Amino acid sequence: MDKLNKIGIIFLLLIQCYSCEKKTDQLVDIDEVSAWCVKGFDVLDRTPKQRIEMLKEMGFKRYGYNRGKGDISQMIKEFNLAEENNIEINSIFLWLNAKRDSVGKLSEENQGLLNNLKTLEQKPAIWVSFSNNFFENLNESQSLDIAVEMVKFIKIKADEVGCSLALYNHTGWFGNPDNQIKILEQVSQDSISIVYNFHHAHEHIDDFRTVVKKIKPYLSYVNLNGMIKDGPKILTIGKGKSEFEMIKCLKEEGFNGPWGILGHIKTEDVQKVLKRNIDGLKLLNSQYLDIEEK
Repeated sequence: MDKLNKIGIIFLLLIQCYSCEKKTDQLVDIDEVSAWCVKGFDVLDRTPKQRIEMLKEMGFKRYGYNRGKGDISQMIKEFNLAEENNIEINSIFLWLNAKRDSVGKLSEENQGLLNNLKTLEQKPAIWVSFSNNFFENLNESQSLDIAVEMVKFIKIKADEVGCSLALYNHTGWFGNPDNQIKILEQVSQDSISIVYNFHHAHEHIDDFRTVVKKIKPYLSYVNLNGMIKDGPKILTIGKGKSEFEMIKCLKEEGFNGPWGILGHIKTEDVQKVLKRNIDGLKLLNSQYLDIEEK
C-alpha cells in the first residue's frame, strides 16, 4: 500500500471516529447517572434486597442512601448487598436539626449512621444539610458563625469515618448558595464541596448562570429535576421549561457531572418515577444532539 493510500485511510478513520463521537454526544451520560431519594420515597416500601434488585434491573451503577423514616437498622445490610451486586452507594444524607444536633453532640440516629459508616468498606460522600431551626431569630453574622462551627464539627466526624463532606442545598438560610460559599470560605477546607439540587433551586432560574459561576469551583454533584419557575417542587425531567438550558449552562461553565435523578414521590412506585426521569433525559439528549448537528 503506497503512502498516499495510507494517509487516505487514516483520514477516513478519523472522520468516522469524529462522526461517531458527534452522534453519541449527550447532554447527560445516562449510563453514569445515579439514583437519589429512593429509600423512603417508594409506595412499595421495598426491602434492601428488593431495592438493590430494582436498581440493578434498571442498570444503575450507583445511588445515594437516605435513611428514610429514620430507621438505620438495615443500613449495613443494604451497603453489603449493594457491594455484592457491584452497585456503589456514592452518597449518604445527614440531616441536622437544632432540636437534636449541636456542636459536640449528634442525635442518636445521626451518630448511629456515622458509627455504621466507620465499619463499612464503601465510603460515600456525606451530604449534609441543616433544618432552618438552627437560624431562627439570628442575624446574618450569627447564622454564619453557628453554621461554620457545625460544619467544622461534622467535618471532623466525616474524617473519622473516612468520608468526604458536601454541603447540600435544601431550603432556608443554609440552602442559599451564597451562604454556603461564605461557610466554605470561613472553614477553609478545600475537601468540602457543594451538592446542588434543582428541586431546591426554583428561585435561581432567572439568574442561574450567575449562581453557577459562583458555585462551580466547589461543585461536586448536581441532582436534576424538571424545572418550571412557579411550578411544582418535584417534576419529571423533560416536563419542565428550564432544565434543558440549566444543564446546558452547567456544561458551558465546565461542569460535566456527576449527575443524579430523583425518586422523591412517596405515593408512587419509585421504579416508575426513575423510569420517567430516564426517559426525560433521553428526550433532552435528543434535543441536544439536534442542536449540535445544526
